[in-house]
Amino acid sequence: METSPIKPTIPLDQDGCHHGFLRLPYSRDDSAWGSIMIPITVIKNGDGPTALLTGANHGDEYEGPVALQELTVTLRPADITGRVIIVPAFNYPAFRAGTRTSPIDKGNLNRAFPGRFNGTVTEKIADYFQRYLLPLADIVVDFHSGGKTLDFVPFAAAHILDDKATEAACFAAMAAFNAPYSVQLLEIDSVGLYDTAVEDMGKVLVSTELGGGGSATAKSIAIAKKGLRNVLIHAGILRGEMQIDPTIRLDMPDGECFVFCEDDGLFEPLTDLGEDVQKGQAVARIWPVDRTGIMPVELKAKISGMLISRHFPGLIKSGDCAAVIGLKTD
Repeated sequence: METSPIKPTIPLDQDGCHHGFLRLPYSRDDSAWGSIMIPITVIKNGDGPTALLTGANHGDEYEGPVALQELTVTLRPADITGRVIIVPAFNYPAFRAGTRTSPIDKGNLNRAFPGRFNGTVTEKIADYFQRYLLPLADIVVDFHSGGKTLDFVPFAAAHILDDKATEAACFAAMAAFNAPYSVQLLEIDSVGLYDTAVEDMGKVLVSTELGGGGSATAKSIAIAKKGLRNVLIHAGILRGEMQIDPTIRLDMPDGECFVFCEDDGLFEPLTDLGEDVQKGQAVARIWPVDRTGIMPVELKAKISGMLISRHFPGLIKSGDCAAVIGLKTD
């Protein structure tokens, strides 16, 4: 097996609390023998399950990085049994640039798995997680939100899987995360997803969409922190009692949940997140940007349900996702 060029600067298997980096050599104009230094913390206490916790898979999503940074300074080895691997900024180049994809190679880390040891920077990061970190993990939490282009009701998510034992374990962990909403998530395209890589290994996965707009709120960060603690307790790693509050269960059964835009223009939302909509109801209007006196195009819901996601910027382009409708299952 070809080895990864990425090397950890700290031990991954020793008891105690270790802060360091995943060092990826990267020769560039301003540093011929330079490296990309991805921060990592490993906290271990004896034998037990391993949790792999990641944020900023997309670099403009911030609830995860904040919650995970706090965990690196508050979690003590004495608090746990097992191991917690924390990578607050998974796609570190994108995180530093505040962009969804890497400014180095335009790589979308969440479409790059299983990666390549001799590929682009993004592919090398994916390869290292695929071959070195994921095999260590029993449970994985990967934090997402809408970034600069989408906004979501705050939810934890799990997927329908062929392996029903893994599926049940993922849904149990999603329930433990206990976000205000819990979604049976349908992916537009699962090829290359980190989620798919985790699930194909039979690992337990919790993913999230906790907000959006390229920032975070006190409420969305609090949801991330509470959910993180709950999942670690659920996994048998952290001692304590879970905090469980009411959650609304939602399903995305098929592609009819998505409303896509076919025009460029000025985006006018007609429904706010969390509101109920009916099939055929206009959820947004698209106004022209280059002239007046023209009626807008209406975008209509294909199913009845609740608005769980919407386009965020004021301008929209043809092909953009304008809205997502979820079906309440409780």
